[in-house]
Order: sequence, then C-alpha cells, then structure tokens
Amino acid sequence: MVESSRSAATLTPAGQSRRTLLKGAAVAGGALVAGAALGSAPARADAEYDVVVVGAGAAGMTAALTAAKRGLRTVVLEKAPTFGGSAARSGAGIWIPCNEVVLAAGVPDTPAKAAAYLARVVGDTVPVERQRAFLAAGPAMISFVMRNSPLRFRFMEGYSDYYPEFPGGMPNGRSIEPAQLDGNLLGAELAHLNGSYMPTPAGLVVYSADYKWLTLAAVNPKGLAVSAACLARGTEAALRGEQPLTMGQALAGGLRAGLLAAGVPVLLNTPLLDLIIESGRVTGVRTPGGAVRARRGVIVGSGGFEHSAAMRAEFQRQPIGTSWTIGAKENTGDGIEAGERAGAALDLMDDAWWGPVIPLPDQPYFCLAERTLPGCVLVNGNGVRFVNEAAPYSDVVHVMYDRNTPAAPHIPAWLIVDQNYRDKYLFRDVAPLLPLPDAWFGSGAAYQAWTIEQLAQKIGVPQAALRGTINRFNGFAATGKDLDFHRGDSAYDRYYADPLVKPNPCLAPLWLPPFYAFKIVPGDLGTKGGMRTDARARVLRADGSVIPGLYAAGNASGAVMGHSYAGSGSTLGPAMTFGYVAANDIADTL
Repeated sequence: MVESSRSAATLTPAGQSRRTLLKGAAVAGGALVAGAALGSAPARADAEYDVVVVGAGAAGMTAALTAAKRGLRTVVLEKAPTFGGSAARSGAGIWIPCNEVVLAAGVPDTPAKAAAYLARVVGDTVPVERQRAFLAAGPAMISFVMRNSPLRFRFMEGYSDYYPEFPGGMPNGRSIEPAQLDGNLLGAELAHLNGSYMPTPAGLVVYSADYKWLTLAAVNPKGLAVSAACLARGTEAALRGEQPLTMGQALAGGLRAGLLAAGVPVLLNTPLLDLIIESGRVTGVRTPGGAVRARRGVIVGSGGFEHSAAMRAEFQRQPIGTSWTIGAKENTGDGIEAGERAGAALDLMDDAWWGPVIPLPDQPYFCLAERTLPGCVLVNGNGVRFVNEAAPYSDVVHVMYDRNTPAAPHIPAWLIVDQNYRDKYLFRDVAPLLPLPDAWFGSGAAYQAWTIEQLAQKIGVPQAALRGTINRFNGFAATGKDLDFHRGDSAYDRYYADPLVKPNPCLAPLWLPPFYAFKIVPGDLGTKGGMRTDARARVLRADGSVIPGLYAAGNASGAVMGHSYAGSGSTLGPAMTFGYVAANDIADTL
C-alpha cells in the first residue's frame, strides 16, 4: 500500500486545491516581476550551481555537504535570518539503526532486527523500498558526516525505542546525539545559529540524555552526580575558552562548520518563491533576488507547514492552530506548496510529530518527563483517564484527536499532580519546592486547589468523576499495576520515571494538597506531511512518475515513519539520511 495521500480539499479539474491555485497565481505574478528584473541586468556570476538546496536545517545541510563532497558546486538558500531551523531548536536525538556509534557501544543491533522493527512500527503506510533505503543509507550517512564535519556522536544509552516490545525493538535504545562542539569553530557564523527551544542554563553543558536525571536531581543520587558532571563540563569548557554547544545547537553548528570547510555558501534571508520548470524539468529556484539555477538538481529541505494556519486548517483535524507547535517559525510550507504547483503528490498531510503541550504564556511547553513521572494522571473533559500517560508522545495526541467529541471532550485534556510530585521533580525549568510562575495561572494554563473537588470545579470537569479517577489510580499505585492502561509495563514508559519509587517507577498516589491541573493541548515538533518521494528521494507525481530534477527530504516530504514514531530522533535521522540519499543520487545521475 502506498503512503496515504492528502486529505480531501476542494479540487479543480487539474487536481489542485483552490488554495494552491490562488496562491500560485500570486506567486506567479511575483515571479514574473522578479524574472523581468533579472532579465534586465546581467546574471550574477554566482547564480548558477550544480545543486541548489532549499533550507538550512539538518536535511538541507546534510544534503549540501554530501553534494559538495561529491564534487558538485552547491548553494543553500535559507528563508530565515538564521540557519539550523527546527533542528537547532531540538534535543537532536537521531534514530539510525546499526550506525557505527551504537555498534561501537555494544548495542546488539542488526539489519534484520532494524528492518523487522521498522516494518512493525510503520505498517503498510510506507513502501518497503523507502524503508529499506533509509535503513541502508542511514549508517553510511552518519559515518560520512563524522568524516566531513567536526560532528561526533554519543549513544543515548537507556533511551528505549518507543515500542521495545515489538520484534527487533531495543529496550536499551539505538538513538544517538551530538557530542559537545566548540562554537568557536563557526567564527562569525555562530551569531547566525538559530536559538534552542529551551536554552541550557549558563555555565552548564547538558546533553539530551542528562535531562532524565536532572529532573530527578532532588530525589536521586545519580541526578546529583549528573548535575555535577554538567557543571564540570561547563567549567572545563570555559577554562579552555570554548563556547560549548550540545543537542540541536551542536548538530546545526557542526553541519554548518562542515559547509564552511567545504566552501558551500549559505544564503540567509533568501526565501523560495517558486521552482523554475523548463521542458518538464526543475532547473532552479526563484527568490526575491532573482533566479538561482541548478544544472543537476534542486533538493527541498525547507521544513513542514506547522506555522501555516491555512494549510493546517485545510489538511488537519480541529482544533488546530499555529500557537501550539515548537517548530521553527519560518516553517510555513513554502517548499511543499512549490512542489505541489510543480505536480508533486502529497502524503501524510493530516499528521505531525505530535506531543502533549502546555500552552504557557511565553511559549508552548512540550511534555516529556512531566507526564511519565509517578504522581500524575491525564484526564479528559469528563475527568476520566483515557491513555497511558507515559506512552510515546505522538500516540497520546492521536488518542486525543480520535476520542475528542462534544460528549467526551479530550482537547484540552488535563494533567493532574499533587504537591508531593511538585516537591520532588523539576517541572519544565521550575525546581522542586519553588512556586510556579503566576503567569501560568493567570493565562489559564495552570490551576491550583486544596481539594480534588475544588480543582475539578476550576477546570470544569465533574467533581465525582475526577475524585473517582484519582481514587482508582491511587489503588493501582499501591499495587504497582495499572489495570486500565498498563503504564509502566514497557521499558519506554520507565525511561523518564523515578527508579526509587516501588513497585512501579511510573506510579505513585496523589494525596498531598494542594493539587495542580495543567492544560494539555495537541502540540507538535513539526508537521510530517509533504511531497511524495521514492527510495532515491526523488519527488513523485500522483501517477508515480518522477518530476525530473526535484528532490525532497525532511519535513518537506512525507515521513518514512508513516503515522508512527520508532524512537528518539525519528525526525532527524530520516531527514539527514534522505538529504544524503538525494545528493548522492544527483551525483550518480549523469
């Protein structure tokens, strides 16, 4: 079965949505003006390349580095005033089975295990050929990046695959993340690095794998040891005169450093207006400054459409909007729409890299550990639990949408905790025992009350139902068995849990007032629908034919993960891999 196609829209006889045609007409007008201006002056010496890459995120920069190292003259065009996109904002987990980093760490991974696991996770929503291409090229991509940039990677030991019980699943994980990188390697370009979603506190060097233990620092000796290690790394880096980068900052910075060394220009503030098509082939990109020609191919790695209200309204379920995503703000689907105008079929447009978020007044907060730690429950608008709180974050939001009805509202949902929970665990960046910011309560993102019944009244759920839910959950906590949703049964459930809580590290009773409720809405790390591509990252039409000269990778393309999520880094791993695949295909094609 091929990947699911775009959701229903008002179609013209040509098969394009009315939104696309109207926007296309406006873009065409702008392109004509730009073309006339370009034609009235000599072409710039740098206006033609072998490969034009759209987007300076992980997909685009990996593609550009690969093309350059294959001897192709390459340029990267970036809409934003910064490089890095959503990758720079991320924790930078990378899911690539059988790569040299995990094998060197002793992970008992094999191609057969990886293929069995991915097939079980993805099901029949993604062609087997694309799955195989990802698994075959991923390890080579990681090795290539390490040979051609300052990036090095660390095994995220213990960060389980999201479905470790599936055939081929790894309870101890197979994800990697960037090692510490000195930002001084970037020189003046460091100032153009997109900021992180949650900046690391000054003086600390923190890896993604550390956050699990930092959350537990007040109650677990290892948490204190990890905190001390983060401080020691920061102190050592300062003494060496370094500007230490980790997580997404290291990933984006390391790829940019590789491009600097390879002589690849990254043109910021250079948005894509449209693709240039000549004799049925994509031959370049129109920008506000004129045409940038591609002799061999264009690779679109411009990200998803999470910040396009029109596209989200057209393709995705309600309620939806642009204020709940943590993707880069420039991701408005420009590359996807340009590809659609060129004839590309679209896949998975109804889906995203979902996750439960709290709509805090400064920015949405993506919940990981907070809903897994013992002493919390997630309830719907009827005050009833509806999901394993510790399940993979994408699954939680799928359930929220699937079960959301007027009679049983699931959007928003509510995360309920007690003071015992707050006394033990870091919550976002608020340390245990410290009060939550007043702005959280003032915005309606958080509520506090001295009884469960009072809390229920404040958030508008039935008092008896919420009390019954808490009582039943407290009984499960006492026995260590969640008979309703099996929280704590999976190794993934236990990753962000508290190992000192017995008999189940995910379950503890809610008993100590005051009680807190946090509003939970369907957020995301970015959308996962885009242009349909084949195993070579070539963009396809609805009839399966290839659009010559056009490639796509990352969130501008339909995800190889389909509607699911294999493990930490299921966004970045395939994005980088198919950027690598696209560039190599161009180099290998005469």
